[in-house]
Amino acid sequence: MSAEYAYDEEGHLWPFFVFVLTFIVTVPLTYLLINRSRDPSASLKRVQTTFKHDHVPLVDSLRKKEKRKDRKLWLMAFVIAGWAVMGQMVYLIKTTEAPTAKLWNPYDILGISESATEKVIKSTYKKMSLKFHPDKVKIDPTKNETLEDLNNRYVEISKAYQALTDEEVRNNYIQFGNPDGKQGYSINIALPKIIVSDGNGKYVVLIYSVLFGVLLPYLVGSWWYGTLRRSKEGVLMESSNRLFRAYKDNIDEGGVVAALSTGKEYEELFKGDKADSDLAKIESRILAEGETSPFAAGLSVKDKAKLEDLESGPQRKALALLWAYLGRIELDDPALEKAKFEVAPIAHALNKSFNAIALAYMNTAPLLASYYTSQLLIQALPPKASPLLQLPYVTPAVVKAVEGDSRVHTTVQGFMDKPDAKRRSLAVGAGLLTDAQYREAVNVAKQLPYFRVTKAFFKVTGERFIIPSSLVTLVVKGRFVPPGSEKVPEVNELDLEDIDPAEDDLDAILGRNTKKQVGKDENGKPIMVAADSEPILPPLAAAPYLARDHSPRWHVFLTDSKQGRVAVPPFTFVQFDQPIFEEDGKTPTFAMQTLKAQFQAPPQAGHYTFVMHVVCDSYVGFDTKMEVTLIVEEASKAAAMADEEEISEAEEDSIAGIMHAAKGGAPPASKPVKRKDKEDSDEEESGTDEEEDDTSETNTDTEDES
Repeated sequence: MSAEYAYDEEGHLWPFFVFVLTFIVTVPLTYLLINRSRDPSASLKRVQTTFKHDHVPLVDSLRKKEKRKDRKLWLMAFVIAGWAVMGQMVYLIKTTEAPTAKLWNPYDILGISESATEKVIKSTYKKMSLKFHPDKVKIDPTKNETLEDLNNRYVEISKAYQALTDEEVRNNYIQFGNPDGKQGYSINIALPKIIVSDGNGKYVVLIYSVLFGVLLPYLVGSWWYGTLRRSKEGVLMESSNRLFRAYKDNIDEGGVVAALSTGKEYEELFKGDKADSDLAKIESRILAEGETSPFAAGLSVKDKAKLEDLESGPQRKALALLWAYLGRIELDDPALEKAKFEVAPIAHALNKSFNAIALAYMNTAPLLASYYTSQLLIQALPPKASPLLQLPYVTPAVVKAVEGDSRVHTTVQGFMDKPDAKRRSLAVGAGLLTDAQYREAVNVAKQLPYFRVTKAFFKVTGERFIIPSSLVTLVVKGRFVPPGSEKVPEVNELDLEDIDPAEDDLDAILGRNTKKQVGKDENGKPIMVAADSEPILPPLAAAPYLARDHSPRWHVFLTDSKQGRVAVPPFTFVQFDQPIFEEDGKTPTFAMQTLKAQFQAPPQAGHYTFVMHVVCDSYVGFDTKMEVTLIVEEASKAAAMADEEEISEAEEDSIAGIMHAAKGGAPPASKPVKRKDKEDSDEEESGTDEEEDDTSETNTDTEDES
């Protein structure tokens, strides 16, 4: 038995092959294109404001340009072509009639029924052989007949007769369905025959060579080189190397800004003559005398020296433009203004890489400097500038009027805590804010998500005590209380508890919050309801000068103030378990939020005092810094303490109590529940009383001391 390979001459198979191949490639690319085209910021709420500075059209155009960069034109063209090809293949599949395999049947060939007798078979064969004998039948040109067709028809008639009369031929027909016996099989290849006929084979080889010898290696190489060319933070590896060399243990925000100017990305932005053009004009503007600082852009003398020490080139121009952006300096030139707003997003991306470098060293000062620089870049503020400049229409003159001769800047919270009449008297007036501008500034301030820490403590899930090397959870409880919020409700004590999940609640143990506590029943057991499955995201950062949309992030980490080192690396929170604002996007919910960070306890027992930092990367002055104490007990001591707490004295209604009373003694009183006051131990003082009914917490509770 032999196999015969045949190409698709009728054109009913190859459209299936092309459709499947195109489908496999086009659908993933379509998904990628849709993801790139989708604007994730479109679904997020924004701070509602009518404030628009003079460069809003330019900033908006740069934001749209960045979004368009993700939509690759070649990808879009490829996807459109792919769907067009699939549509064409579907059309061919529907319109092309597939050939049907006809079974060989001697009765059909002779035109008789299967119940025909041998006499009928012979007479029919005799008539047909006389009628269709090649020597007697003439070729009919109208039917496109050939002599070969006539011979084949006569042979088929003869085989049909033999299959019904000859014993051997009949057995072949019964066993194999063919009078000639066992046949070979045909394999149809789902490719048009034209691609291998008429000398087209060389073109097929050429196409395969281009696809697999050129295009595929190029795509794989480009992908691989791209992964090596950029760090996981998305910046060029050369830029990361330069930032690494610029790192210093005592670096401040100004030093970080100078380090960010070393990015190789700026060399691509300022090619050729662009690196030196108008550099003198920019420097003259940023180094002019300022209202509240030595220089208009907010540089320090040290920062000025760093700028002047640089040779002319992309780095010096990038640094000058960065200071112009941070100081909100008007450059009075469309090209320079565009460049000013282009360098800030690049610096913000480079700062993520610098943050990773600072974290690798685990030194507190550089890490905080990186976070503070992020705040400055998002809000377009120079180092040590007043947080009030984050509010719309607020100028250095307004800041000076509000702060007076104070050497400490007034925060947005501090300003909004003042009575409205007092605020107006300070900020509204000639050369200051108008009444409408003041109302808009207050309106924006009341929408800023300030996270106010209520309580922080350590715990080990399912245990009463923390022992060495155990997995500790830092639980931070707090609410978003925008500056100037009125009628802030009292904290519900139940919201400050952190109930351990049930042993069989795998979702809760793995961090998938499927339930939340809403209260307690009459027996003191928590009442749990299904939690919201959708993540709660804060509004986009109010950053009118940054040519990017940015979702705020909160970083929680512990440091050792004595050594200036990071004890527990930052945990970043971008979503929360409770709504921050009502549906109107302006009314705060004051819902208690829970932030959790897990780390390994120290290997030795003792009292460990850390400084907890809760840093928002988007707003200046919205950070929290407070001391927390971690108490680690010896494993043996913790076990003994747990055993002691489980032993209770005989009560009046117990068997031991009855026997004691029978001997003439008074029934002993129940052992009271021990409760520690914060005066019991200076080392265990935490700022809040320990919750008596929360058995999972340790006595390391802490409240915001700021």
